[in-house]
Amino acid sequence: MTIRVVVADDQELVRAGFALILGVQPDIEVVAEAGDGVEAVEAVRRHAPDVVLLDIRMPRMDGIEAARTVCAETGTKVVMLTTFDQDDYVYEALHAGASGFLLKDVRRDDLVHAVRVVVAGDSLLAPSVARRLVADFASRRPAGVRAATGGGAAPDVMDVLDVLTAREREILVLLGRGLSNAEIAAELVVSEHTVKTHVSNVLAKLGLRDRIQAVICAYETGLIAPGG
Repeated sequence: MTIRVVVADDQELVRAGFALILGVQPDIEVVAEAGDGVEAVEAVRRHAPDVVLLDIRMPRMDGIEAARTVCAETGTKVVMLTTFDQDDYVYEALHAGASGFLLKDVRRDDLVHAVRVVVAGDSLLAPSVARRLVADFASRRPAGVRAATGGGAAPDVMDVLDVLTAREREILVLLGRGLSNAEIAAELVVSEHTVKTHVSNVLAKLGLRDRIQAVICAYETGLIAPGG
């Protein structure tokens, strides 16, 4: 399977460099480049890529707003790019629906790995980092905010969780703790294949795009207490 990618950055050299790094990979095709958020959204609509890399600071429409539009309209996975590593950018990116966050000084191999990881349905944040950032993110959210379940007004929190089996709730708790599939398998004494099936079911039932949103859901529904 060839992974189709759109690269969006207002700096031509950065954009061209990322496109070159990704384009020489045998399993990745860069289908378009964009110089701002408006062009990025148009490119995603036109080419329906698997992944779009979005710079956070771009003219006409910034990367956060572009991410909101892309995530609301398509199934394309979003990876945010920035030279800034302040937590606020991460919070905004995750809330917009992004599947990951990379600094522009990312190593070549890590950039390629990131694209493959996102397509596989995993997050780009290490479990410990995801746990810290998303816990803080959830604690900043207003009381009563529901987990995002694909857009629009979300149902009552209990209704959201009631669609899960007892085992799936357990899986969601472990996802919220930042455990990998292998770690969850060891914790529950089951195979990784079984864990993957459960994770897929959790994401499908809750209308979540990826593991990052599952972590957010675990905190926002109160299944896990921020900082716990």
